[in-house]
Amino acid sequence: MSKEASSAGTPANNTFTLTDNRSGKAYTLPVLKGTLGPDVVDVRKFYGETDCFTFDPGFTSTGSCESKITFIDGDQGVLLHRGYSIDELAEHSDFMEVCYLLLNGELPNRAEKYEFEHIITHHSMVHEQLTFFYRGFRRDAHPMSILCGVTGAMAAFYGDSLDITDPHQRLIASHRLIAKMPTIAAMAYKYSVGQPFVYPRNDLKYAENFLAMTFAVPSEPYHVNPVVAKAMDRLFILHADHEQNASTSTVRLAGSSGANPYACIAAGIASLWGPAHGGANEAALNMLREIGTPDKIPHYIARAKDKNDPFRLMGFGHRVYKNYDPRATVMQKTVREVFDALKVTDPLFDTALELEHIALNDPYFVDKKLCPNVDFYSGIILSAIGFPTTMFTVLFALARTVGWVAQWNEMISDPNQKIGRPRQLYTGPTERDYVEMGKR
Repeated sequence: MSKEASSAGTPANNTFTLTDNRSGKAYTLPVLKGTLGPDVVDVRKFYGETDCFTFDPGFTSTGSCESKITFIDGDQGVLLHRGYSIDELAEHSDFMEVCYLLLNGELPNRAEKYEFEHIITHHSMVHEQLTFFYRGFRRDAHPMSILCGVTGAMAAFYGDSLDITDPHQRLIASHRLIAKMPTIAAMAYKYSVGQPFVYPRNDLKYAENFLAMTFAVPSEPYHVNPVVAKAMDRLFILHADHEQNASTSTVRLAGSSGANPYACIAAGIASLWGPAHGGANEAALNMLREIGTPDKIPHYIARAKDKNDPFRLMGFGHRVYKNYDPRATVMQKTVREVFDALKVTDPLFDTALELEHIALNDPYFVDKKLCPNVDFYSGIILSAIGFPTTMFTVLFALARTVGWVAQWNEMISDPNQKIGRPRQLYTGPTERDYVEMGKR
């Protein structure tokens, strides 16, 4: 294989030449250049011209779509939303502003932000009959199973926003999903602990409203701690979107069939539930609890290096990041702020800091580029605020809804969009005759 002239421009001046060793025939494929990141070989006509499929389990070397929303440089530890770094957004912005940015491509001015916040706030209530769905679940049902089921059921209540060919209906569905997800998530928690549902309040901001719906009770007033609310808002920002990960790709794949937006987001929630994806923060916290105290870290470090030992360091390494996850830096700072505000101490935080220090200086982990990721500290924060581990992935889904919605909207609007249909390398039996039961 040889890559020819790599100057930016039309595919005709930027091509990739592939030689088939079976026949000696050469094939020329266009190379597409994005604004950031590696070039992409356009293989859309590859099968038609070569009678071969490409083979890429996990799609680790395949660009499945064109997107203008999020960019990640895993080697440099860079995460950009519409060109803005996650560090600056977490420091200077708030979640509603990031939502507007992801949906519309630009930061809002004062009037635009006020209108957007007003719309989201006044869409936060759910249809009263939707609350009856919760009674059909067992009290010990995992909140993620409830969230997935209720989100999918929204299509039965909001039929005026199911036409995906209508941009206005897509916008209404997008606003509803972003606005109602905190309400649905808080209700899932309340149901699991046997407390009455708390309705949203229009005088509270997004994160404040979620905290109130989750922890308030009718018997006494609830006052939102501003530091905790800021921490939740920042956590939502850090989880808002992350390019073409498993759950986002699931939303896009479901949406490519023309499915309604509520079904697509429910599919994303189901994908996020996996321990290798959204459940990683719960796994990281459980790992820290297993380790216990800093003096036990060397023992667990040795176990992590042992290929025959099933123990693994959770919260370290990332499918994309081969450098320090930029979100982890913000998370570490946020842990300290929450602990100071709540006047709590947690020995797990000391264990986490020491584990991070050892791992970042151990040649074994350095060589494998196993740096802390966003999940390493987020579980400690959520636990300090009062969330049970079963709610961790629910909060991830709540925050990621805006990213899913933005990606879904972008896909629907893409003129090159087609229904997703991956191919395979078949290694099963060749054609054979049916054998009757008595002769088997």
